[in-house]
Amino acid sequence: MEARTVYFRENFFSSGETEILDEAQRQVGRLDLHSMFHSGVTVYSSGGLASYSGKFRFFSNKWFVYSGNEQEMGVLRSRISFLSQRYEYDSFRHGIFTIEAPAFSKDYTVVAPNGQVAAEFRRISHFFASGAFELTNHSGLQMQELIVVVMGVHAIRKRKQSSANT
Repeated sequence: MEARTVYFRENFFSSGETEILDEAQRQVGRLDLHSMFHSGVTVYSSGGLASYSGKFRFFSNKWFVYSGNEQEMGVLRSRISFLSQRYEYDSFRHGIFTIEAPAFSKDYTVVAPNGQVAAEFRRISHFFASGAFELTNHSGLQMQELIVVVMGVHAIRKRKQSSANT
């Protein structure tokens, strides 16, 4: 996946496969949303090989990121923050990345351990539509890994919203 900006979405029932598109609307991979009862995802390359996946462990609010051969690559967790949304992705190879957005914003910035902007993503879907995202990678992180991290942020937000409604 060579694209610097990609677009992907989840399905309405949060299950099944969707395309990952580049800026020219060419398919550069696929995103498999495991099921609506299991919030895991797998990113496949354009050749059909599983490259990265992510999921919650049993009774955990941390999102774990795995390589295609099931090696644990990092962990995403929510951080307490007032007046903003804040997450931390601990990439075991590249260090700790901070993911931030203003309180009610859909525009996120991923900051590398050196303080540089590593990536930016935003939710571009409408109110009643399923989640669609635009991701721009400015770093040496694999695009597929970042897609799994974005879907992890989305999954953590959905969990928080559903627990707040109960």
